[in-house]
Amino acid sequence: MAYCPNCGNEVNEDQDVCLNCGHKLKSQSSGFKAPVDEGGFLWGLLGFCVSIVGLILFLVWQNERPLTAKAAGMGALISVGISIFMYIVVFALAGAASF
Repeated sequence: MAYCPNCGNEVNEDQDVCLNCGHKLKSQSSGFKAPVDEGGFLWGLLGFCVSIVGLILFLVWQNERPLTAKAAGMGALISVGISIFMYIVVFALAGAASF
């Protein structure tokens, strides 16, 4: 017999979880390693430089890599915001120059 490392209760060798406390007894490693999600300035920079790529990465990664998706999405959002601001300034200056 084996014992649960969490509560010390007796468990069978073939049990996956402890029936007393619910602690996971066996590591179910399938060889798949989850991607590391650290966000990152470079993803934000990519989203800023190519806004459509930042938007696509945000939509694709929002569930799998939320920090990286946020960085790419924020880069795209900032880029679009600056572009809109610049268009407003250019049209305002062109309108002022025509008078």
